[in-house]
Amino acid sequence: MANLLGLDIGTSGTKALICNTKGKVLATATAEHDISTPKPSWSEQDPQQWWDACCKATKAVLKKAKVKPASIKGIGLSGQMHGSVFLGDDGPETAVPLRPAILWNDQRTVKECAELEKAAGSRRKLIDMTGNPALTGFTAPKILWLRNNEPRNFEATRHILLPKDYIRYRMTGEYATEVGDASGTSLLDVKKRRWNKTLISKLKLDMATLPRCYESHEISGCLTKWAADKLGLKVGTPVAGGSGDQPAGAVGNGIVSRGIVSATMGTSGVVFAHSDKPAYDPKGRVHTMCSAVAGKWCVFGCMLSAGGSFQWFRNQLGHAEVRAAKRKGCDPYELLIAEAEKAPAGAEGLIFLPYLTGERCPYADPFARGGWIGLTARHDRPMMIRSLLEGVTCGMGDAVDIIEGMGIPVESVRLSGGGARSKFWRQLQADIYNKPAVRINTEEGGALGVAILAGVGTGVWKDVPEACSAIIKESERLEPDEASAKYYGKLHRRYRALYPKLKDEFARQAKL
Repeated sequence: MANLLGLDIGTSGTKALICNTKGKVLATATAEHDISTPKPSWSEQDPQQWWDACCKATKAVLKKAKVKPASIKGIGLSGQMHGSVFLGDDGPETAVPLRPAILWNDQRTVKECAELEKAAGSRRKLIDMTGNPALTGFTAPKILWLRNNEPRNFEATRHILLPKDYIRYRMTGEYATEVGDASGTSLLDVKKRRWNKTLISKLKLDMATLPRCYESHEISGCLTKWAADKLGLKVGTPVAGGSGDQPAGAVGNGIVSRGIVSATMGTSGVVFAHSDKPAYDPKGRVHTMCSAVAGKWCVFGCMLSAGGSFQWFRNQLGHAEVRAAKRKGCDPYELLIAEAEKAPAGAEGLIFLPYLTGERCPYADPFARGGWIGLTARHDRPMMIRSLLEGVTCGMGDAVDIIEGMGIPVESVRLSGGGARSKFWRQLQADIYNKPAVRINTEEGGALGVAILAGVGTGVWKDVPEACSAIIKESERLEPDEASAKYYGKLHRRYRALYPKLKDEFARQAKL
């Protein structure tokens, strides 16, 4: 039987997945890479580590799945969005970037965001041109930063690639991307699904540095002999366009038709909705991008520190649970959530603001700061943990409310990531979103999503909706508790009122 390979180049590691042409996952493997923070609020990686991780994970997953390289019918690529890889004229066998890649969570480009909006004419005009306001995480401000701060590297740049597209270049020798990932550059006309030549001209950037843009299922190239040898695969294996991690994860979660929304809690937290037409939030609080489904769009909100807030608590304040988990052979998060379950809803007025790395949705504010509001001598550890989970979920709930307010129906919310592993947290999400919270029969996300896209591109399925309908099924549905949903509606309004009152103080505090 033929098989499909999905590769997801994440922030902390690269995941390889093999499924068969019925969508059954045969094996997965992961290889890690490092993150560098050379200055406060900077975030960089060495793209060579991505390539090394792809080679390692691919060989490992072939061995675990016990399949022959020749059985791989197609490859799909997913990856962290917005990162900027600056290349000279190196061929794919060397392809050493001119500097480390600047990542999605890097916050150095505040001035360049203002420069981008000025070039467009205004914030509103930029949203009209690209579907989104200028955000520090997006790619175009990083390009402007390079020009403003590293002119030698800028002058030497011949090609600008997103993370997964750097891997594509190493695999195929093709400079290519696809409309989903390109939507997060601030250089794509999202409505027309092509580079916005007018804006690129106003920015005085060279169109020739940007890769060719495909639809996500289209075949963008084939493995060269050099790459096939490095990966342990067959020469000529087709490589589909794939997509950025969010549109790819949406395919892996079956978010390919109206009414179904996903809430994924990784380091960041993403609420994602399908749309049959371009839909924009005039305030720019959520993103509008091209879907991985050809000719369709998506709307999503991304908060920067969702699961990341819980990870911070574990690492800094959860040492006792980490030690206990080692003794018991369990996950320390299980013990932390068990503590949260002891606390009352609302944690007696304690509210946690999850802005530990600035914020993106609904507040595009790199200076936003996190913390507990309302702390008293009565508050104990379980209340602090519960308020953290409630605060993170309220942040995700902001995006659910904004999307529904745009006229996009939200009939149920499919949960994945860390927030889906605990029934307590799943029910908390159902109550705070006031929507049915659903789990599905897979948690593979982006890697499965791009394997499906590779299957569509190589003719296994007619289109993406057909593939998802055949593969993805509901496994659990939790309805919101009426009384809890009413209570959390009041709590959410209190949560939402805090940021506007603290915004100016956050900016002043950031200067200390």
